Amino acid sequence: MDPRRLPRVAKVTRDDVARLAGTSTAVVSYVINNGPRPVAPATRERVLAAIKELGYRPDRVAQAMASRRTDLIGLIIPDARQPFFAEMAHAVEQAAAERGKMVLVGNSDYLDEREVHYLRAFLGMRVSGLILISQGPSEHAAAEIDAWDARVVLMHRRPDAIDDVAVVTDDIGGAQLATRHLLEHGHPYVACLGGTERTPTIGDPVTDHVEGWRRAMREAGKSLEGRLFPAPYNRYDAYKVALELLSGPDRPPALLCATDDQAIGVLRAARELRIDVPGELAVAGFDDVKEAALTDPPLTTVASDRQAMARSAVDLVLDDSLRVMGTRRERLKQFPSALVIRRSCGCGD
Repeated sequence: MDPRRLPRVAKVTRDDVARLAGTSTAVVSYVINNGPRPVAPATRERVLAAIKELGYRPDRVAQAMASRRTDLIGLIIPDARQPFFAEMAHAVEQAAAERGKMVLVGNSDYLDEREVHYLRAFLGMRVSGLILISQGPSEHAAAEIDAWDARVVLMHRRPDAIDDVAVVTDDIGGAQLATRHLLEHGHPYVACLGGTERTPTIGDPVTDHVEGWRRAMREAGKSLEGRLFPAPYNRYDAYKVALELLSGPDRPPALLCATDDQAIGVLRAARELRIDVPGELAVAGFDDVKEAALTDPPLTTVASDRQAMARSAVDLVLDDSLRVMGTRRERLKQFPSALVIRRSCGCGD
C-alpha cells in the first residue's frame, strides 16, 4: 500500500487523557509535571493508566514555549576527561533525573571563551537553571550571567568574579587532614604537588589544597621553602613532573598531591624509577575518584560527598525557596571533607 494513503492517526491530546481518566486537564498536567499541586494517589494512578492506554506523549516543546523554561539543566565543567569532573557530572545527572530534569553538558577546556560560549548557548535554550564548575575567575562569564538574569549555582569552585550561590567542599580542611596524617607517620616533612602558574589565587580548590598543606606544615613547625612543586592537574603531565622530581637528589619522603589524577601520575613515575611506595615515598591525593582504590598501592586521599553536593546544587538551581539571598558567606554551602586511608601513605604495611 502507498504510505501516502495510510489513514492518519489522530494525535492524542491532554483532553483525551483527562476524559478517559475522568478528571480535568489541570490534574493531568500536575501528574505529568509532578506539580505544582499534589494529586491523590488513586487519581494519579488513573491518569497514568490513561496515558499508557492512549500512548500519550507530552509536547515538551510547547510546554517550554508556554513556560519559557525547559526540563533541562545546563552543566558546564572544565574537562570531562578528568575522572573527578566525569564523576561530578554523573552525580548531577542522577540528581537531576530525580527531579524530572535532563542535563546538557559542555566542556570549557579551561578557556574563558568556551565557558562563555556554553553559557550563552544553554541560557539561550531556556534551561531551567545552570550549574557552573568554572575554570577560573572570568569577568566575561560574570557579565553574561548578569545579562541573562540567570539561575546559576556554582559548584566545586567559587571564582571571585562571580558572586552567586555556591556548593563546595572544605578543601583547606581536607588538605590539612591529609598533610597531618602523613606527618604522623614520622616523615621530616611533606612536599606538595600543587597547581600551575595559571591556577587562580582565589576560589580555586587546588589553591585551597595548597593552603591546607601550608597550614598543616606550619602547625608542625616545618619549613615550606622549596617544598611546593607546580604541576598540571592531569596524570600525564604530572607523571612527567614527578619523573624529574623523584629522580633528583632532594627527593621528598612524602608528597601531598592536589588531585588524585596527579597522584596517579606520581605512582606511575615512582614505579618506573623503582621507588617503593610507601616504603621510600608516601603519597596522598585529593578527590577520591573511583580509580584511587585500584591503584598500586591503593591511594590514600581526601573525599567529598559528591552525591550530596550534586543534589544540593540541583535543588538550589531549581527551587527559589532554597536560594539564600544573604551575604557572600551565607550564600556558600560547604560540605565537609573526609580522609580515606589506604596503603599509599604507609598504613597497613
